[in-house]
Amino acid sequence: MTLRRNEPAATGSESPTRRSVLTMMGALPVLAAATPPAGASQAPSAAAVGPVTVDPAAERQTIRGFGGMNHTAWIDDLTPAQRDTAFGNEEGQLGFSVLRIPVHEDPADWSGEVATARRAIEHGATVIASPWNPPDHMVETFVRGDQTDARRLRYDMYGAYAQHLNDFYRFMKDNGVDLYALSVQNEPDYAHGWTWWTPEEMIRFLRENAGSIGTKVIAPESFQYVKSFSDPILNDPEALANLDVFGAHLYGTPYEDFPYPLFEEKGEGEELWMTEVYHPNSSDSADLWPQALEVGEHMHHALVDAEFQAYVWWYIRRYYGPMREDGLISKRGANMAHFSKFVRPGYVRIDVPSNPRPNVYVSAYKGDDGKVAVVAVNTGTSHVAQRFTVENTAASRVSSWLTDETRNLEPQRGCTVANASFTGSLPAESVTTFVIE
Repeated sequence: MTLRRNEPAATGSESPTRRSVLTMMGALPVLAAATPPAGASQAPSAAAVGPVTVDPAAERQTIRGFGGMNHTAWIDDLTPAQRDTAFGNEEGQLGFSVLRIPVHEDPADWSGEVATARRAIEHGATVIASPWNPPDHMVETFVRGDQTDARRLRYDMYGAYAQHLNDFYRFMKDNGVDLYALSVQNEPDYAHGWTWWTPEEMIRFLRENAGSIGTKVIAPESFQYVKSFSDPILNDPEALANLDVFGAHLYGTPYEDFPYPLFEEKGEGEELWMTEVYHPNSSDSADLWPQALEVGEHMHHALVDAEFQAYVWWYIRRYYGPMREDGLISKRGANMAHFSKFVRPGYVRIDVPSNPRPNVYVSAYKGDDGKVAVVAVNTGTSHVAQRFTVENTAASRVSSWLTDETRNLEPQRGCTVANASFTGSLPAESVTTFVIE
């Protein structure tokens, strides 16, 4: 398959682009806004403007990591140097800790994903995988609305498909890549160019076949975090018992739909990952500013409002992605790196006032190393001096890094914590990471 998905129409993609589909999203029912979880972003009142209290005891979700996709059937593999830029955490590197790869329908293509995956693991990253299609002999076509050649997994091939996924898992493991988790299907509800699944079909597979897969199982990976697709899974205890990682994509999902009360109620023991997105589009350069700052705000909402434990971009190297085609970090990538370089796997998000004043978004995370990372996004056009109060810690020093229109992850002058407080400088239209230790 040569489809270059998620690209603007000018690339020659044969299926509808994300932008064309999202233009029609008004036809989809909009979910009622739920009450945000503790720490969710809300417009502050005038009285709320003041210090941001950072208390490491106010724990929320454990962070698994940040990363992106490598798909060697659709674009060229990362070069050895680009692998290090993506997954290393030195100066000029992104510090990614999650790699997503495809499960190709043809086993002859599996070896193409090994080199980058193995290097990512050598850097300490977690590798997950998602299939777009089963092997051709497992698929049948049917009519779905206007689509006369829609594809679905044959009902008598569910066991064989589970074996196909297991074969991929064993192949990668034999080649030095121990997959953390395997998905049942990439975007089963946006499958114009791959394989459709209904919620009922996915529930059947989870109940009857997913338990035979040798690693953790990801589902459903709805393209827009569509709750009507995932609600039936959460409401089926047998299916849920064979699900380990609840995966979702956030293409066009409004922020008010990020919280998921039913997952809060039924998803105990499941991990919650955002496994694919690009934002805000795939048409503009990743260096366009201040548009690139929207990535930092999007990540904030994904981690705070939705409480995702992982945030995974689409193509790692692309003109609209975190790494430019020349292998250098883009402005969008710098926004991601404000999280990925400092909020490392195993860090725990701390509940802090997330929107302490208009246009300012704050999230905080603590590590076993005793450090606390605070990421502050200022989308406003004015400088902000934000006061932070640090509780229940002996921290005395603050380091910081800044990205704005002219600077990328530039180290700033350090400061000390005095009387358990410090003032952070947030330039207009910028993202800043503070590390308190």
